[in-house]
Amino acid sequence: MKLYDLFCEAMFSISCRYLKNEEEAKDAMQDGFLKAFIHLENYKEKTTFGAWLKRIIINQCLDVLKKKQVETISLESCPLEIAVETSWSLDVEITKEMILEALEKLPHKYQLVVKLYLIEGYDHSEISEILHIPVKTSRTQLRRGKLALQKTLKAQRYGT
Repeated sequence: MKLYDLFCEAMFSISCRYLKNEEEAKDAMQDGFLKAFIHLENYKEKTTFGAWLKRIIINQCLDVLKKKQVETISLESCPLEIAVETSWSLDVEITKEMILEALEKLPHKYQLVVKLYLIEGYDHSEISEILHIPVKTSRTQLRRGKLALQKTLKAQRYGT
């Protein structure tokens, strides 16, 4: 119970980032905690317990999305581009709330990669493992997500 009390609020926030329905987020968080407690012997002290649990919770949320038949990513038919890192610099007047609102307007496949990269701090190889996609796809979707996010923010700011 101490572990649950210590991490439940943070894990619920993470669940809410991926699942828009609070009840689904609560269920995913609970299922994630259950998986973590059942497999507690698999925890290795190479990472913090919170990071290990966070990965389980995110995977649980992605499983929920897959069950809802939400296409996370499938770029088999799309040509891949070489992703060139662009700047994340934004106008000073853009608020965190504006960014989060714009992020929710992104296509789902970009939204997942951008959230995992920007908010959760995963690198492309980790995102590749989590979403079961090639690293190049992760880079491409991040780049496209960044461009779409910048376009959305610009439209919000200038009312276009």
